[in-house]
Amino acid sequence: MHGGGRLARSSRLSGFQSDLKAVAVAIVALLRHRWARRRRPEPRPARLVRPEQPGGLIATLEKYTPRRIGVVATVLILMGSAGLGIVKGGHVDEFVQGLDDARNAIANIAGFRIQQVAISGRKQLTQDEVLAIGGVTGRSSLLFLDAAAVRDKLKANPWIADATVLKFYPGELQIDIVERTAFARWQLDGRTAVIADDGAVLEPYVARRFMSLPLVVGKGAGTRAKDFLALLARYPQVQAQTRAVALVGERRWNVWLSSGLVIRLPEQDVGNSLATLSRLDQEDKLFSRDITTVDMRLPDRLTVRLSDDAAKAREELFKDKKSKKKAGDA
Repeated sequence: MHGGGRLARSSRLSGFQSDLKAVAVAIVALLRHRWARRRRPEPRPARLVRPEQPGGLIATLEKYTPRRIGVVATVLILMGSAGLGIVKGGHVDEFVQGLDDARNAIANIAGFRIQQVAISGRKQLTQDEVLAIGGVTGRSSLLFLDAAAVRDKLKANPWIADATVLKFYPGELQIDIVERTAFARWQLDGRTAVIADDGAVLEPYVARRFMSLPLVVGKGAGTRAKDFLALLARYPQVQAQTRAVALVGERRWNVWLSSGLVIRLPEQDVGNSLATLSRLDQEDKLFSRDITTVDMRLPDRLTVRLSDDAAKAREELFKDKKSKKKAGDA
């Protein structure tokens, strides 16, 4: 894929160079023609031609037209042809980049080379990454560096919330950035990303250093996780055992505990439900029981679902009690 890109770029550059070569050859040929005409002996005076004949119009134009207008017109035509070739051949970006590099090189020679760069506020990004994001290279000169454009490029990066770019002549550049903080891991459709507290995706993958962040799951969970996790933090009895939280239907939350227990919270009055869970766990060890689900979606009741083994044991216990009761009745 990259090889194809290099071949295409090489082909475009080759065509661009061919166009420039053609223009240069044409200009040299024109200059040679003009020089040869100057060295020829003066022709004998031609006989007068009546103005109504074609030759009369040409003679009149030659008489009143400024000297070297033909050379100027030819050069303009050749330059227009070269410009058309650049546009048609797709070399505009290379041409503009070449002009930019040329003016930066002149400015650097004149003493406006960027010799010192000071970057503050970075935590996750390296200095080279900040410069690359801002488009500052070793060829850039301080004179022609657009500070506003660099700032816009920096703010377009998801890690950077704000940026300030200052130029101190002749060769010092100062960049101050405000980085976003990694807040949680957000899982959607099987893919997990690192997000900030406002839901902005910072990285489309999860590096090892972010594995300790809370895990939130579901559509819309990224933007609503901050408020819910802040509420959950008020109930450490539940938070300490929470493995993940999932937004269901963009309306309510499920809490997954490390033991595998799923707590289905209601859409309204979530704080009271979390307080009830904390109390039940403190008093009755609810989270340690052999259950798989705690359903709190109905306001007037709490429903628990036993695990398969616990349900089977409970059923056998009832059968045993029932058989003993029948034997006693007999």
